[in-house]
Amino acid sequence: MTARILVVDDIPANVKLLEARLLAEYFDVMTAADGHEALAICERNQVDLILLDIMMPGIDGFEVCERLKASQKTAHIPVVMVTALDQPADRVRGLKAGADDFLTKPVNDLQLISRVKSLLRLKTLSDELRIRADTAHTMGMGDLMRAGEGRGDEAGQVLLVDGRANSQERIVRALKPVANVLALSDPQAALFEAAENMFDLVIVNANFDDYDPLRLCSQLRSLERTRFLPILIITEQGADDMVVRALDLGVNDYIIRPVDPNELVARSLTQIRRKRYNDRLRASVKQTIELAVTDPLTGLYNRRYLDNHLNVLFNRSMARGRPLSVLITDIDRFKQVNDTYGHDGGDEVLREFANRVRSTIRGADLACRYGGEEFVVVMPDTSPEVAAAVAERLRAAVESAPFMLKRSSEALNVTASFGIASRIGAVLTPDQLMKQADLALYEAKNTGRNRVVAAAA
Repeated sequence: MTARILVVDDIPANVKLLEARLLAEYFDVMTAADGHEALAICERNQVDLILLDIMMPGIDGFEVCERLKASQKTAHIPVVMVTALDQPADRVRGLKAGADDFLTKPVNDLQLISRVKSLLRLKTLSDELRIRADTAHTMGMGDLMRAGEGRGDEAGQVLLVDGRANSQERIVRALKPVANVLALSDPQAALFEAAENMFDLVIVNANFDDYDPLRLCSQLRSLERTRFLPILIITEQGADDMVVRALDLGVNDYIIRPVDPNELVARSLTQIRRKRYNDRLRASVKQTIELAVTDPLTGLYNRRYLDNHLNVLFNRSMARGRPLSVLITDIDRFKQVNDTYGHDGGDEVLREFANRVRSTIRGADLACRYGGEEFVVVMPDTSPEVAAAVAERLRAAVESAPFMLKRSSEALNVTASFGIASRIGAVLTPDQLMKQADLALYEAKNTGRNRVVAAAA
């Protein structure tokens, strides 16, 4: 993992020590001796994470953190406060200043690297989401990107797996201000619960007498439903081997007992934010794919999707020796609709036409808007005779009831023409199949419209 990390400390020995540890993990390291220098570096350079001392001359780490989080340019940079202060009040003040995590001096190497990597993964997700949001805004899709932002201030949903009732009670009480916690003592019941319900975080307390908690962590990572669910494990002091194995299994973070409630809250909030960033990013990826292959007006697939998927269906038909039919339909005299009722009226007709196509064809059929007022339906495992029956049923569905224009309260009688072709005889490519159906549609248009014409065998 490559990233640029800024180390801020007024004691040169501390800076050199942290720099050496980070360089050993192949991070790019920058250094600053005070808060003002740190702020200037962040203004001029891309910084991925800041390790920030609190007790410094001039402005202390709390004020530096507040200024970073108040600036739109630097608010997204994770800040880890590295300090000799270990009082709960200092952690609370750091949280209020916007710190993402804390490390207490002297810093343990394992803690340092695991915290840094966890926050850098969070920032990677955050950066990707911000890029997508900027792109969506540029393309006029800002409302779509904002649709998934509603959970930001909601209490987290946390599943606690803990073998002892007294520690369950303490952890639930500590997290109560920021999360709803379901506590279970049976690991297998917890695995089922995590797979069946929506959680933002699983906390596994490694205090079981007769059960290996890493088994549960491994099972959570192996299930599709819980693969991306953050896991935080609570271990005994000195259990470095367990921590290393846990991180190798994909556990996101860990806490050493005795558990500091403020540390627990800080680390839990970090993982909850990470989960929500991840969810939003995956939702935006899914949405981007849908936008790329879907016609925004009708909700049917677009020509780009048809061109790709028809090849797949055609090759499958050839390989299996099964029939494949294509229907091309065109709304009759659609230009008159646009000329008389404007493009808004035309759009209403296109949407209703798509609805009738969608409600008439079979589940296995593929319906696409080919362009303008032209639509295509691809029918796998469908003979010419069945394709003709489907086309006739759709023709009747279009003609049978008027199209209502909501804006003008007009009722329009609409008809459509249909051309069908099937993969038989000399049809050896998808392009030939589409050409045959297009010629049949042309004949339907020229011989009176509102009819179905099948391509000659």
